[in-house]
Amino acid sequence: MHLKRWITGLTALPLLIFLIYSGGTMFAVFIAIVSLLTQWEYFRILFRPPESDWYGPLPVIGFVTGTAIIWAAYIFTLDIVCILLAFNVIACALYSIVRFKNDPAILEKVNRQIQGVIYVPFFLSFVIFLRNGTDGMLWIFFLIGTIFAGDIGAFYAGTHFGKHKLCPSVSPGKTIEGSIGGLTANVLIGSLIKLAFLPRLDWGPSILFFLSIGIVGQIGDLFESQFKRAAGVKDSGVILPGHGGFLDRIDALLFALPVAYFFKKFILWV
Repeated sequence: MHLKRWITGLTALPLLIFLIYSGGTMFAVFIAIVSLLTQWEYFRILFRPPESDWYGPLPVIGFVTGTAIIWAAYIFTLDIVCILLAFNVIACALYSIVRFKNDPAILEKVNRQIQGVIYVPFFLSFVIFLRNGTDGMLWIFFLIGTIFAGDIGAFYAGTHFGKHKLCPSVSPGKTIEGSIGGLTANVLIGSLIKLAFLPRLDWGPSILFFLSIGIVGQIGDLFESQFKRAAGVKDSGVILPGHGGFLDRIDALLFALPVAYFFKKFILWV
């Protein structure tokens, strides 16, 4: 499993670096594809037969809205992104009114759909906003490097030193020692990247930034684990050997993206 993880990661890394470096339409198309695949995994977990189908009207509305959100973010129009979120709720509400008589549980399905559109494409749209902003390429590498370092630090610290369970009801394998190891890796790698590429950032807010994205990244990981545990599945998918699916790989990043954008725009002022 460890070998598969490293092979997959090292194989995908050059393509990821190239797309982030290129930016523009190519990067936006890549994020749209990632969004669609991640939404598909999310809907496949939460819209399971015989209760409902992941390819039904509600997920389809979500796929269309999600793709439109990524495109709106690419043309740097946050207003349109917000309007699309509102239209998605309206469309789901209309569908629920039509279906309510024959399916009283439709409101629960609508809640899952709205959650999924916010959770995946809306959160992913912040990677487009970051890339199109000042020093966008550096900030994407900065964020991804810090988050992935935290994942690796948590995995190996938990494997070798983990004794005390972090949240056994959600993810029995995660430990407090692993969590601390992940946050330590967040701060260490984040500090090295800051020194090398963004030395003008103040240390105080920067350390707070590293810890904040590390903490919300771990929350994102546990949030996805709740879906899988409730549905009785181990991984969100099988697209990435050794990692599972896209949702398994970017669950921490999804939560870190809006926090990173907030820090960049309102705390670090860059």
